[in-house]
Amino acid sequence: MALAGKLEDEVEVHAPASKFFSLFVTELHHVQNISDHVHETKLHQGDWHTPGSDHVKNWTFTLGGKVVSCKEHFEEIDHANKTLTFNLFDGDVAEKYKSLKSKLQVVDKGSGALAKWTYEYEKLRPDVPPPQAYLDFATKVTKDVDAHLIKA
Repeated sequence: MALAGKLEDEVEVHAPASKFFSLFVTELHHVQNISDHVHETKLHQGDWHTPGSDHVKNWTFTLGGKVVSCKEHFEEIDHANKTLTFNLFDGDVAEKYKSLKSKLQVVDKGSGALAKWTYEYEKLRPDVPPPQAYLDFATKVTKDVDAHLIKA
């Protein structure tokens, strides 16, 4: 049984792609005020919006009906292609995965956009499930952020 894999999902977004992407890149700390699925975000070290392992955020959120926490940092921001790569680690992630990377790509689609989420992972053990709950969480937060942006 393979320990590594990839999960993907696409969510239609009604807000403009640039506005949606910008919130994740420059206002990520506001997500806790936008989505009921996110309970708290705190800056652990560095700053909120710079890629690199020395810029770490701590997240507490609901995952599959359970409150969990993990840390993340931006691995890469590609403004031209509206792509943001997160590295998730510690907490719940460290109990199940050797590595867990999340990638958001926002694609213009006429009057709205398409938010494409990809989770690449390596499980610690064969009995660990793929990170479907993380992908489901990202989908819920995407819908909450979109609703917030189209109201604003």
